[in-house]
Amino acid sequence: MSRRILIAEDDPASRELLREILGARGYQVVEACDGREALQKIAETEPDLVLLDIQMPVLDGFAVLRQLRQNPRFASLRVVALTAYAMRGDRERTLAAGFDAYIAKPINASVLGAELEQLFG
Repeated sequence: MSRRILIAEDDPASRELLREILGARGYQVVEACDGREALQKIAETEPDLVLLDIQMPVLDGFAVLRQLRQNPRFASLRVVALTAYAMRGDRERTLAAGFDAYIAKPINASVLGAELEQLFG
C-alpha cells in the first residue's frame, strides 16, 4: 500500500514539482491550494503526511497546523513545513510551533526524499 501525501501549496509550479517528485517515489498525492482546502482534504482523505506551505491564502500554515493539533483525529499527523523563509531561527520557531520537519524552498528533491524516509522510518 502506497502512502498518501497531501500537498498544501498555493503556487501551481511548486505543487507540480512536488507532485512529480512524490509520484516518482511512488506516493499517492492529494493537493490543496489554500489552508481551508487543506483542512477539508485532510478530513476527506486522511493522508499519512502533509507538506504544508507556511504562506498560503485563507489560512496560513501555522493556522492549519494549530487546527490539526487541536483535533484528536489528526493530532499526531506528520506535518512538514515548506517555506521560503529560511532566515536564522526560522527552523527552530517552525519546529517549536509543532511541525515535524522543515524544508526550505526552493525544494530540493533529494532533501525532500531524505526527510520523507526519516519521517516514515
